[in-house]
Amino acid sequence: MNVRVLLLLLLMMATPALAQGFAGLGGDAQGFAVPERGVALSFPQDHDAHPAYRIEWWYLTANLKGADGQDYGAQWTLFRSALAPEERPGWQSPQLWMGHAALTAPQRHYSTERVGRGGVGQAGVTLAPFSASIDDWNMTSRAPVSDDALSALSINAAGDGFSYNLNLDAKGPLVLQGDHGYSVKSAQGQASFYYSQPFYEVAGTITVDGKEIAVTGQAWFDHEWSSQPLAKDQTGWDWFSFRFASGEKLMGFRLRDAGDGFTSATWIAADGTSEPQPPGALTVTPLAWSDVKGHRVPVQWKLALPAKGLDVTTVPVNADAWMDTQVSYWEGPVRIAGTHPGQGYVEMTGY
Repeated sequence: MNVRVLLLLLLMMATPALAQGFAGLGGDAQGFAVPERGVALSFPQDHDAHPAYRIEWWYLTANLKGADGQDYGAQWTLFRSALAPEERPGWQSPQLWMGHAALTAPQRHYSTERVGRGGVGQAGVTLAPFSASIDDWNMTSRAPVSDDALSALSINAAGDGFSYNLNLDAKGPLVLQGDHGYSVKSAQGQASFYYSQPFYEVAGTITVDGKEIAVTGQAWFDHEWSSQPLAKDQTGWDWFSFRFASGEKLMGFRLRDAGDGFTSATWIAADGTSEPQPPGALTVTPLAWSDVKGHRVPVQWKLALPAKGLDVTTVPVNADAWMDTQVSYWEGPVRIAGTHPGQGYVEMTGY
C-alpha cells in the first residue's frame, strides 16, 4: 500500500471528524483533555502543539491584490489529529497531521493537501524558532527573539497549478477569542481554546499556471484546539473573518443544527481591543446559493450585529472556491459591502 494512502487511512481513523465528516467533531472526547474556562493562555508556549487534545489547527487566510490588478486569496492550514492523548517518539507517535493549501483567483480555485505522521520529522510544530510544517510547506517565524514569534512569519506552499511565498508582518496584538481564549461552541457548553493574529500586512509572490505575480494584502491567523468542539446535533459551521476599512475587525461563526444554530462573535477594535459578543447577538443569513462541485452552498451572506451598528453583505471573489480535499468544504475570499465595507474570508463546512 502506498505510504500516503496508509497515512491517510490512519488519519481518518484518528477522529470521527475525518471518517464521518465535520459532524463527527461532536463525538465523545474519549479520554482526551477538554478545555476549561479560566485557564489562561500563555505565550509562546501556546503557539506549540497540545497533544493531550484530540484536534488542533494552525490556520492562515490572506486577501491579496496582484500587480495585475486582480483580487486573490491564499489559505494555509496545518491540522493535528490524535490517536491518543500523548506524544511518543518516532513511528510510535499517535499524532497525525494533514495540511491544506489553496489559492483563489477570480477565474479558478486551486487546492491541495498533504498527510503525514508525527514523530518522524515529516510534520509538526516547533517553538525555537516557531515553525509549523508538513513536507516542504512551511510557516516559519521571522520575528526577533524579543518579539512574539507570530509577529513576523513567512509561509510557502505549492500544488498543481499554483504556489505562493508570502511574508507577513503583524501591525497589532494577538486577540484572545471568546472569554480570554475560551470559545464556546454550543448551548450545551462545548468549547475550544482559540486565539487569532488578525493584523498581518502581506507582501510576496504567487504563481498561477506558471505566471509569477507580485502581491500585497492582509492576512488573518487562527490557532485553535479542542477535543469535542461541536455538540452531537451540530452538522457543520459557517465561519467569517472580516477586516473593515475603518480598521475594525469581526470574527463570527454559526454552528448549524436542526434549529436556528448557535452564533458567536468577537468585535475587534482598530487597536486590537476585543469585545466578545453574547451568543445570538450576531445574525447570519444566507442570501444566495450555488451548486459547487455537487454541493449546494450559500455564496452570499448578510451579517448583522446591532450592538455595533453592523449590517453587511458579502460577495465571493470566486463562488466556486471548493476545497476538493478528503474532507471537503467551501473556503474563499469575499468582498464586504454595507455599513462596514471591507474584505475577508468565509469558510463553510458540512454542506
